[in-house]
Amino acid sequence: MNVNRKPLFNENGDIEISKKRMINGNTTNLNDFNNMKYSWVSDWYRQGMNNFWIPEEINLAQDLKDYNRLTNEERTAYDKILSFLIFLDSIQTANLSNINNFITASEVNLCLTIQAFQEAVHSQSYSYMLDTICSPEKRNEILYQWKDDEILLSRNKFIGDLYNNFIDSPTKENLIKTIMANYILEGIYFYSGFMFFYNLERNGKMPGSAQEIRYINRDENTHLWLFRNIMRELQREEENLFTEDLKEELREMMRTGVENEINWGHYVIGDNIQGINKNMIESYIKYLGNKRLKEIGLTPLYKGYDKNPANWVDTLSDANSVKTDFFEAKSTAYAKASTLIDDL
Repeated sequence: MNVNRKPLFNENGDIEISKKRMINGNTTNLNDFNNMKYSWVSDWYRQGMNNFWIPEEINLAQDLKDYNRLTNEERTAYDKILSFLIFLDSIQTANLSNINNFITASEVNLCLTIQAFQEAVHSQSYSYMLDTICSPEKRNEILYQWKDDEILLSRNKFIGDLYNNFIDSPTKENLIKTIMANYILEGIYFYSGFMFFYNLERNGKMPGSAQEIRYINRDENTHLWLFRNIMRELQREEENLFTEDLKEELREMMRTGVENEINWGHYVIGDNIQGINKNMIESYIKYLGNKRLKEIGLTPLYKGYDKNPANWVDTLSDANSVKTDFFEAKSTAYAKASTLIDDL
C-alpha cells in the first residue's frame, strides 16, 4: 500500500483542520501557527526553537589537554563512539527530508525541518571537537573508521538499509519502519555513547566534550518525543495498518537495536574503563528498550528491566541543572523559556 508524496503547490488542498492527516492528506502546505490539528506540536515547536545552541561557544581547552592523558581504552572508545555519532547524525540530516516529503501535516513538517537543522548542528559540533583535539590526519582517521571497522559498519547498515528501503519502495509499511528506525536511533542507538562521555566527565576528564554531548542529548530527547508522537498519531489514523504482525516486526526491530547497542558498548567500552562496565551498559540499554516500546503502546521485550540502573546518566544529561565552568560565564541552558517537562 503506497504512501503519497505531498505536492508542493496544491490549490485544491483541504483547509478544514479536521481533514488534516499525518500521511496521504490533501495538504495546501500552508503553515498556520494558529490552527493546528495536532495540539502537541505547539509545545514541541517552542521547545525546539528554545534549544538553539552554538557548538563553538563551548570551551574545549581542557579537553585538548585531557585527550592525550586518556588511557588507551578511553581514547579508543572516544574515537570510535565519535565516529559512530558523526556518521549517523549525518545520515539523519540527509534522511529527514525523505520522510518529510510524505508527511501531510504542515505543523509536523515544521518540526522535522527544525530537527534536520539541529542534526546539522550536531555534525558541526563533532567537527569542532575533532578539530580542537586532533591533528587533521587523526581527524580523518576517526571520521572514516566505519569503512574499516566491521562492527561499526554493520551498526550503520541496520539503520541505513531501513532508510534506503523506504526510498526504494515508499509504502505505508516501509514508512512506519523508517519512523521506527528513527525512533530507535534517537532513543537507543546513541545512549551507550552518551553514557561514556558523561562517565568521562564524572571522572574529571573531557568536560567540554560532555557539554557538547549534553546539548546534543537534549535535542535528541525532543526528536524522540517527535517521532513517538508521529507514531501514536499514525496508530490512531491508520489503525488497520498496525496488524499484530507489524507490531511484532516493530518489536523485533527494537530488539535488534537494543542488541546492537549492547554489543557496541561491550566492544568499545567493555570492562576496562573506570566507572562503567558491560553489565551496566546491558542493563541500561534493555531498560531504555522497554521504556521506548511502552511509550508507543507496544509490549516490552525484557522482564526485570523496569527501573533505571544508571540514574547518574539522567542527572548528568540535564542541560538545565549541570553547572557550567565558571570561566565560561554562560548558563548551560540556552533556552530563553523554561524547559518543557516531558516524560522522556
